[in-house]
Amino acid sequence: MTLPKRLFDLALALLLLVPVGVLMAGVALALLVAQGRPILYGAERMRAPGRPFTLWKFRTMRPATGDSGVSGGDKMARITGPGRFLRRTRLDELPQLFNILKGDMSFVGPRPPLRQYVEAFPGLYDEVLACRPGVTGLATLVFYRHEEHLLASCASPEETNRVYMRRCIPRKARLDLIYRRHRSLCLDLVILARTVAGVARRS
Repeated sequence: MTLPKRLFDLALALLLLVPVGVLMAGVALALLVAQGRPILYGAERMRAPGRPFTLWKFRTMRPATGDSGVSGGDKMARITGPGRFLRRTRLDELPQLFNILKGDMSFVGPRPPLRQYVEAFPGLYDEVLACRPGVTGLATLVFYRHEEHLLASCASPEETNRVYMRRCIPRKARLDLIYRRHRSLCLDLVILARTVAGVARRS
């Protein structure tokens, strides 16, 4: 990550810390009342090959033992009522502000992958993760709804994993590499603005 991009992330994160912190407190209280503990969900993601970190989200599913892999149709029944709203509005991603402050993530970049996919496609992710993972990114902006549609039709973890590896990872990686070639503060601002506009429309 370049110094200007890191300084931009820090400045924006600090600017948002108080208003987002108040919003997170409200969401946390609502979740505590509606679905109990735990409020947060921490999952291992990869910042770079061989560099794992814990990504934080508000919990949107009922807990299950042995839960792993991306979310497909096989997990839809576990999404709670409040969780559906949080996912639609992407408010479940708010705790990642602390991942940004810590330096594990950026506001804009490729979405941080699971270890199993980095190990399955090491050469690809060497290139993709040359950029710091982000809360949103070009692939998120362009492919998110299509990915959601593809995975929603999967009836088992095995099918979800197969579809994700064959149909999602290659397309997302192509978009992430386009972002890598053209990354700039101006492009980041456009992606952030379009992400906020998209969330507002869905809300």
